[in-house]
Amino acid sequence: QVPLVESGGGLVQAGGSLRLSCAASRRAASSYTMGWFRQAAGQEREFVASISRIPGNTYYADSVKGRFTISRDNAENTMYLQMTSLNPEDTAVYYCAARNPLAIALRPEEYDYWGQGTQVTVSS
Repeated sequence: QVPLVESGGGLVQAGGSLRLSCAASRRAASSYTMGWFRQAAGQEREFVASISRIPGNTYYADSVKGRFTISRDNAENTMYLQMTSLNPEDTAVYYCAARNPLAIALRPEEYDYWGQGTQVTVSS
């Protein structure tokens, strides 16, 4: 098990920024590929960004590319999602996830462990 805990969500105006954090309670989490997903009300969970255990290897959904930045601090067992230029379409519950295989993955079913989610609401 790799317990994950997200934090940093909240209410922000359009154009604003937020930074989400995902803390893993196990040291072994530093060897996992990590990802962020989001789920808006009434919609399916969708991929946002992923980062391999080697921090330089990242991948983003087209909808967030250039606005969001994923990063990780393996020494702190923490992953981050810096979100800028937020718009109302970014409103969703954001989840962090981890998978044991090294390759970056885009589908929720490819991830083994999930956090409880943190709400991000962007007002217009």
